[in-house]
Amino acid sequence: MAPLIALIAGTALARLAGLAGIAALDGWIAALRVGLAVMFALTAVAHFAGRRRAGLIAMVPPRLPRPDLLVTVTGVLELVGAVGLLLPATARVAAAGLGLLMLAMFPANVSAARRQLTLGGRPVTPLGQRTAMQVVFVAAATAISFGA
Repeated sequence: MAPLIALIAGTALARLAGLAGIAALDGWIAALRVGLAVMFALTAVAHFAGRRRAGLIAMVPPRLPRPDLLVTVTGVLELVGAVGLLLPATARVAAAGLGLLMLAMFPANVSAARRQLTLGGRPVTPLGQRTAMQVVFVAAATAISFGA
């Protein structure tokens, strides 16, 4: 739920800043870029820190090799993508790449829900709720990619 809150809060605050006169944030797509960047910065941190990292490693479907490396690589991609969203010249490509990354990582969420894993000591998000959030996240990335 924290990623969804980060997306909504980041977007809302950026949009308010745009309405207050910050020209670079004047518009919903610009605000959405900030919100999605905040969300990915938040989620990327978990790829490198303590119990949450261990939970992410456990989420990787067992048939995939080197889950620790996959979690590290996806964390780096999330950070690079978050920075790319903030740069107008790269925002569309970054959004498209992050959208594809989310689709590629979704099977790990399905696997984790089916195996009833925990993340940071708490049960992973139930599959129905996670799927709905994933649709929102991918839709945000798509809106940026095609509307930036």
